[in-house]
Amino acid sequence: MRGADISKILEAWSYNPDQINARRIIADDGDERIQVRLDLGILQMHITGRPDGTRPMGFESLLEYFEAKLDDAREGGGKDPRPPRRPETQRPEKQGPENPTRETGESPSDEPDDDGTADSEAVGHGVGDTEHHPDAEPISGSDDAKEGTARLSSDDCQSLREEAVQYYHRYVAMMALGDYYAVIRDTTRNLRVLDLCRDHAEDESDREFLEQFRPYILMVRARALASQAITDNEPKAALHAIDEALEALKSHFEMEDEPNAFDMSGEVQMLRSMRDSLVPKLPISPMAELRARLAKAIETENYELAAILRDEMKQMKE
Repeated sequence: MRGADISKILEAWSYNPDQINARRIIADDGDERIQVRLDLGILQMHITGRPDGTRPMGFESLLEYFEAKLDDAREGGGKDPRPPRRPETQRPEKQGPENPTRETGESPSDEPDDDGTADSEAVGHGVGDTEHHPDAEPISGSDDAKEGTARLSSDDCQSLREEAVQYYHRYVAMMALGDYYAVIRDTTRNLRVLDLCRDHAEDESDREFLEQFRPYILMVRARALASQAITDNEPKAALHAIDEALEALKSHFEMEDEPNAFDMSGEVQMLRSMRDSLVPKLPISPMAELRARLAKAIETENYELAAILRDEMKQMKE
């Protein structure tokens, strides 16, 4: 069977294994897309919404769909939260081989590099085509320790994991392109998936599975927040974002009963390194600057200047 050969497209955009090969393009429909060049193909994603361009059950993503069903279950309702059915957006064309990956901070053979991104991606189409949601079944109504709380089935959690991989590929590409707001948006969104499965999965294995990826997502989100703050010339805000992430990572490892893993974590080391590089860029307080100038004046025996500086410091204290 003859198909559309993409050889010329691949030849025009060579693959570099040493970096994330990402670019923005204008699609035939006039909308912008993100493309990632893989070793055996091209991954194409929508800029906003679900990366493959679909709206499962009329929602922006399965995450919103399941959140709505859980909210409805908490309120004791039995209605279907789906909005009126609408034609789903056509998925982008698949280019390249099928080789889906999980939501990890690394490619099949590579650890994340210093940008907080993996050195390569191993999919050649919109990931998530195998999701179990052609017409998602209602969430299980069984209760456990949390009374009155509906639970996510294993199929629900699998669908959420597969969908999260799409957002992972997009935020990795967006980090490489320097679109930090998009990285913050998609990492925050995937943290909601982790929280949802942890708090509402029926099976313990589904509650625990995604937690192994929390440190990486927290790290990438913090780096995006800090990078945007640096771009905006707000080093204090950058430092605050990193400190918040370090606290979240510490809490995570304590919750996992692995407090000693905190200092050994690659994500923690990455954030500490970024923090150390930021500290010299922080503005010096007026008092600290006066003290430094006073010490210099005394060292050079400029006692007249030292007396003036002491007066300034005294007035500042008053």
